Amino acid sequence: MMYEMRIYHCMPGRLPDLNQRFESVTLKLWEKHGFRQVGFWTTLVGTSNQDLTYLLEWKDMAERERVFAAFMSDPEWQKARAETEKNGPIVASISNSFLAPTAYSRLK
Repeated sequence: MMYEMRIYHCMPGRLPDLNQRFESVTLKLWEKHGFRQVGFWTTLVGTSNQDLTYLLEWKDMAERERVFAAFMSDPEWQKARAETEKNGPIVASISNSFLAPTAYSRLK
């Protein structure tokens, strides 16, 4: 098992729009495509309070590549993304890391 940590660095003032898109569109499409989310967080104290951090669980990199490719090419996602960004981009940049749990981690 591996985990992907993704941090979306939002355009100023657009974090509420990103949260709304996840709640109303993205999570339903993720379920359709087989994403397994571990959790989502916003930053209370840190470098920026305009960040959304989340973890995804994958069996391996091959699963991640297959699932992500299907999601990104889904016409429903492409339409929803375009609609939610009609007033400009929501996300300025994305950071991601792939993590392997240690032997003593609660998540395996």
